[in-house]
Amino acid sequence: MSVRVLQSFPHKIGAARICATAWQQAAGAARAGAEVTLMTGVVHRPLPPAVAVRTTLSRGRWRIPYRVVGTLRALEFHDRLVARSLPKLAGEIDVVHVWPLASLHTIRAARRLGIPTLLERPNAHTRFAYQVVARECDRLGVALPRGHEHAYDERRLAREEEEYRLADHLLCPSEFVVRTFRQHGHPEAKLLRHTYGFDERRFWPDRDRQRSEGLQALFVGVCAVRKGLHFALQAWLRSPASRRGRLRIAGEFVPDYARKLAPLLAHPSVEVLGHREDVPRLMRASDVLLLPSIEEGFGLTCVEAMGSGCVPLVSNACTEVCVDGENSLVHAVGDVDTLSAQLTALDQDRRRLGDLREGCLRDAPRHTWTEAGRRLLEVYASVA
Repeated sequence: MSVRVLQSFPHKIGAARICATAWQQAAGAARAGAEVTLMTGVVHRPLPPAVAVRTTLSRGRWRIPYRVVGTLRALEFHDRLVARSLPKLAGEIDVVHVWPLASLHTIRAARRLGIPTLLERPNAHTRFAYQVVARECDRLGVALPRGHEHAYDERRLAREEEEYRLADHLLCPSEFVVRTFRQHGHPEAKLLRHTYGFDERRFWPDRDRQRSEGLQALFVGVCAVRKGLHFALQAWLRSPASRRGRLRIAGEFVPDYARKLAPLLAHPSVEVLGHREDVPRLMRASDVLLLPSIEEGFGLTCVEAMGSGCVPLVSNACTEVCVDGENSLVHAVGDVDTLSAQLTALDQDRRRLGDLREGCLRDAPRHTWTEAGRRLLEVYASVA
């Protein structure tokens, strides 16, 4: 059966973070055989010809500036335009796939037309995320800047929880996300599993790289409390691996968090790189990826690292794609002692490091964006 899907994405599709995820979903679903119509705010990166694209917040060179009108207002405008267009597409659409904070009107319009809706959940339940991040910020004495995505926002939370309630299904990319929604009372039948992936044309291993004497560790992502960089730094500096190895940090810092971590960041084995565009090269040059997050949606850097032959050392809030002892080493959230012991073990036992690396390369082909597109099509078909 050919599934006809309307994907509604309100941001600049093809840009960074969720914008890159949405691009890969549209391209992957179309490649897998879905008939994809995409309504998006702005096209940052052109889509494949198989995807029919309509923009809501731009026409040619003319664009509605998100920052000037306010992001939430721009998302609301996109949502209303998609909802207004839906009745004209009703006979051509089997499933509507929407994104957070820009779907209330679209979901209501789809319900009137009898079209099932799938709400993307790129992160855990927002109330859960607010709570765990707030607790850790309080423990550390770190203040989130105003408008930060994890700073408590009652208006945003109320809107998202209404979207959760109205959508027919919630698309969850990991079991961790499923658990957070289950804890907040959402029925199992509403929680559908799909997955994210990595681009094997960008992330591939360097099999000829000469391994250095010291362990080469890497952290990639926004340097914020949520990602647990403070746990990574504490574990690294407790481990003998820090005496001859190096921990590189690629990402921008939340200002107050950077001030809090300044003494740890000053250690000679730690190198702060800032935002980088050469993450694939950094992963190929590293032995391990550290991602001790306190909450996650999927942890894209995990599969990107696996595809690069860089072994993930991650918390159990990250994707279950990371299997402890097979392609990764996993620790409980906040367990600095275990993470430090894992770093020490891999620094001292390069054979074990090599075995885990081979596990990464063995499993990585199952976690590309192509495979994720096939899984997404299966979910569409099951709902349609």
